[in-house]
Amino acid sequence: MPTRLRVLVAVLCAAVLGALVPATTAHAEGRTVQGGRLDWGIKTSFQRYITGPVANGSYALTGGAATVGGSGFRFHSATGTYDGGTGAFRAAFSGGVHFTGHRTDSGAYQLDLTLANPTVSISGGSGTLYVDVTGKAKDTGAVTTSRQVPFASLSLGGIDMRGGGASVALNNLPATLTAQGAASFAGYYTAGTALDPVSLSADVQQARSTATESPATKSPQPKTTEKAAVKSTALVDGAVDWGVRRTFREYVTGDIARGSWALTSGALDGGALFRFPGGQGTFDDGDLTAAFRGAVRFTGDHGLDLRLTGVRVTVDDGKGTLYADVTSPDHTGRKVPLVTFTAKNLEARNGLVTVTEAPAKLTVRGAEAFGGMYPAGTAMDPVTLAVALTDTAELPALPDLGSEPTATPTASPSPSDASPEPVARATGPDDDGTSPVLPLSLAAGSLLVLAGAAALLVRRRRAGQDAADTPQNH
Repeated sequence: MPTRLRVLVAVLCAAVLGALVPATTAHAEGRTVQGGRLDWGIKTSFQRYITGPVANGSYALTGGAATVGGSGFRFHSATGTYDGGTGAFRAAFSGGVHFTGHRTDSGAYQLDLTLANPTVSISGGSGTLYVDVTGKAKDTGAVTTSRQVPFASLSLGGIDMRGGGASVALNNLPATLTAQGAASFAGYYTAGTALDPVSLSADVQQARSTATESPATKSPQPKTTEKAAVKSTALVDGAVDWGVRRTFREYVTGDIARGSWALTSGALDGGALFRFPGGQGTFDDGDLTAAFRGAVRFTGDHGLDLRLTGVRVTVDDGKGTLYADVTSPDHTGRKVPLVTFTAKNLEARNGLVTVTEAPAKLTVRGAEAFGGMYPAGTAMDPVTLAVALTDTAELPALPDLGSEPTATPTASPSPSDASPEPVARATGPDDDGTSPVLPLSLAAGSLLVLAGAAALLVRRRRAGQDAADTPQNH
């Protein structure tokens, strides 16, 4: 090849590779997944079996898990990594579901199964759902606990996970029980059984430089301030977490009421609970008086319209009461005592006073506020509260559901994909502050085109040389 053409080819290749390299390196570093939710019903028919007349059982939510829709469970607080260049994704979620059924005369349950802390791992076009499993063997009754069992295979339907956006959203991924999952499921189903589809959304943080990050900057609180913050202390901040009642929420969103709820005035959604923040009041030697911001309104068919606002909590001599202003078609009242709970021996620790998941019972006036749906004494959702007495005290984190999933482009499922809805690809605008880079496939294609053009120039040059060197027949 003549020198000039060799130089031309080298320049063209260098130019294209210059565009190609940023495309492969811009997202090469794994980015942090922080916040998000995973919705999965495990297997709807199994739920019906558990609560039906044969097993005559029930389920309980653990670790902040919630119900969503007609038969789904919501797991929260995603943590993990995402590589937009390769599409590799891993996110672990919190929360669990405890199923029990077939109660014996001794009070024990023959069926006792807990599935918790699901993790989704996607790499190379395939996905796996892992869960922690605690179960009782159907024949022997032996209880075993296994961590992160590869429970189900996930079908991506030909989806391209590459992208590097600010979020990952995947809808209705078909899930199939694995051999390990079948063994952990106490043999109730065989490997290959279709489970409920999996949907998730997860926030992806922008890559951050560690150079500017420093170790913990908050100095430890001197022990002497603890004593100063015990008596007649004004609250710096506070929050109360309460989900009202799980079955009430399920009724609101179920087939009967076909309704929903809305949070306003600063109230926050924690999946299985609502957080009412901005606590103001006083803490005085174990007794507490606090008012919080936020409102929740439940609406639905059959005249359902219940609004709770002005949430207050008092603790007096170890007895706690949660109040709210109630507005409904049948009952309106201010500072209605809804539930009572026990909160003995409240003390400040490092400037924080807490009550964690205290069992709560409906009061007589609370029963009236719910229109007689539940009698007085009914167990309602537990009450969790925290109030800060110092500027340095931090309130416990709310379960992190991440950003609300937004509409995203969808990928065409493969012909074998049995998903009832298309699967959304990893999406979101690039948030690393750089200009869009040339996609890998386009850069590679451009390289081939330019290389072909250079080769064509070489062939033509050689053809001209060959023609000049060939003897002419005159």
